[in-house]
Amino acid sequence: MSGKGSELNPQLPPLPVVATTPEEAAARKLAQEERDAAVRGVASIAAMREAVKAHARSLPLLTSIPRVKRLDAQAFAARAAQGLPFLMTGLVGRWPLCSLTPEQLREQYGDLPVRARTGDYIRQAFRADRPMRDMSLRDYLDLEPGRIHGPDEPPPYVGNMELRELNRLCHWPAYFRKMGPPRFWLGPIGTMTPLHCDFDDNIFAQIWGTKRIFLAPPHHDEFLYVREANPVLFGSPFDPEQPDFDAYPLARHAAPVEVIVEPGDMLYVPAGWYHQVRALTFSLSSNRWARGKPLAL
Repeated sequence: MSGKGSELNPQLPPLPVVATTPEEAAARKLAQEERDAAVRGVASIAAMREAVKAHARSLPLLTSIPRVKRLDAQAFAARAAQGLPFLMTGLVGRWPLCSLTPEQLREQYGDLPVRARTGDYIRQAFRADRPMRDMSLRDYLDLEPGRIHGPDEPPPYVGNMELRELNRLCHWPAYFRKMGPPRFWLGPIGTMTPLHCDFDDNIFAQIWGTKRIFLAPPHHDEFLYVREANPVLFGSPFDPEQPDFDAYPLARHAAPVEVIVEPGDMLYVPAGWYHQVRALTFSLSSNRWARGKPLAL
């Protein structure tokens, strides 16, 4: 199987093409900022980012993530407008997808094409040319530990995938006026997404398994050595699970808070909040990003 699987399987989106010159990269960035601003109904993505960080400076520091029962749309909007993350129960567990076992998923949806992150994708998390491998969902679920990754590499991770055939098995609440499509995250223990932030509100549903998530406020970017991946995505090399304060001394001033998400949990991650996600067991998650002005604004 080849990392250029989109040529082999037209159902997968094409792999991104890396800009060849600084001028091309700058032109692409400007065009993306203009598209992102139009989609979200804001005049400027840069101004939106600064407004999110300014709002966050007025918030209390969290020492834990509050858990609440299922909220209706009005109650969700009121709580989300505070700009603080929270976890909801009593909603995701009702989804039909939660009642499927991995064996049933393999039997019923094994022919679905998926794209797995391979190699040391944690260190290359936000590179457009990071290594990927295309395969069927069945082949991914049948992978043996260590079969296609080295001893110092994380297990292959099917992350941020649109799997439209699974959408009917998920009953998303109408918390945002406009949302992006559901994205699915599937992988064994040890799969992870390193610390980063998206400048879109996010609802994250845990379907199978358990994950550990660290969150840090938007304005703590000044302590996290962040780099821009695109106008609404910033990544950090700091690992709150294994903090290296010699390499990143300013990170001593950051205030990450940990939450464990269990099957049936839904986590609200406000726009701009940094988060790192690690699977503690074999895990299936799904999320949707809002496509509008952040609710905190």
